[in-house]
Amino acid sequence: QVIPHVIDEIKDTISEAARLSDNNPKTAAASNADICIVEIGGTVGDIESLPFLEAIRQYRHDHGRENTLFVHLTLIVQTSEMKTKPTQHSVGKLREIGIQPDILICRTSEMLTDKVRSKISLFTNVPENSVINGLDVDLVYEAPLMFHQQELDNTILTYLQIWTGSPKLQPWVDLIDSYKNPRDEVDIAFIGKYVAHRDSYESLNEALLHGGIANRLKVNLHYVDSELLTEKNVLSQLEKMDGVLVAPGFGERGTEGKIAAIKIARTKNIPFFGICLGMQMAIVEFARNVVGIEGANSGESRPDHPENVIDLMPEQEGQEETGGTMRLGSQTTILEKGTRIEKIYNKTTISERHRHRYEVMNYFVPRFEEAGLTVSGRHPERNLVETIELAEHPWFIGCQYHPELQSKPLKPHP
Repeated sequence: QVIPHVIDEIKDTISEAARLSDNNPKTAAASNADICIVEIGGTVGDIESLPFLEAIRQYRHDHGRENTLFVHLTLIVQTSEMKTKPTQHSVGKLREIGIQPDILICRTSEMLTDKVRSKISLFTNVPENSVINGLDVDLVYEAPLMFHQQELDNTILTYLQIWTGSPKLQPWVDLIDSYKNPRDEVDIAFIGKYVAHRDSYESLNEALLHGGIANRLKVNLHYVDSELLTEKNVLSQLEKMDGVLVAPGFGERGTEGKIAAIKIARTKNIPFFGICLGMQMAIVEFARNVVGIEGANSGESRPDHPENVIDLMPEQEGQEETGGTMRLGSQTTILEKGTRIEKIYNKTTISERHRHRYEVMNYFVPRFEEAGLTVSGRHPERNLVETIELAEHPWFIGCQYHPELQSKPLKPHP
């Protein structure tokens, strides 16, 4: 039953997440988290969200008001004036469920006036100093500074009776300054098959933004649909680019366009970076056009062919049900000393996240290396190819893993 079984499971999950705050069961006992943040998406009143709202209502009952804080995000509609009625109704719906927000964050395109803030406070029963302006900003990383200016951090800590020192916000100030005042800009061709839906590459988009900010560069991404790339039109789309990124993906669709782009990057000395499928297609392109394996391809595009330089890992062969069978999660890679990738990381042992079924076939690697390709990183136990590069190229690197998943705004990765 939804009550109590589903509700209890949700509450237990929250408690477990707080206990395992570092996501490592081995060190759970040493966890020292002060706050566990739980986000409940959707819209108040949706059927889907009701069990979760009931769970947090009970959670406050179980743990006390002094140990729980409800922050509600609302939208202030802007026409000729600010409309507060949707916010009033949203809070009213929450109160019907048994939840009284302690803080309101009101998304707006303009600053709330004192009159509007007072009106919201009156009809939602939220203190005026807890009605926070969530002003639209150019860059989401401006939000911490905006909330600090309204003392949201101090309001939360006071409510929860947590005492701490002043926040160290100078790195965020520097980050925003770097973003708004770049010293130069670069144009990157972003080659992918899902570019019509750019949120599909959100981690990559953000990682490139992080890298640009760290180097005080504006990164202009030029999204190119790999399905539309051909040998005839690829040069015109890439010749003015400062770099080419071939993004991850699955399936045969768009692979020939990626291969065409990689060939231009390699032969025209345009800096290249291939991730996951991007690296695999770099191997295919090199095999075809440098090594001379004319039929080189991936088993994902053409199964059971002797010239597949990319194919299923042994444990994947014969799998009829593919759900939950990928090589997934953090894996160790040993980097070759003196390679470009080793200099980037400044260490020889790294751990990166993976998500794939296909791998470079080691049978072909000696021929690749003889032709000038360097296998610069391998898995220490299974000898799988993890990174490649071309020493004679200004910048040509591919990796099987997803480095973008570890990038942070104040700590680009690697």
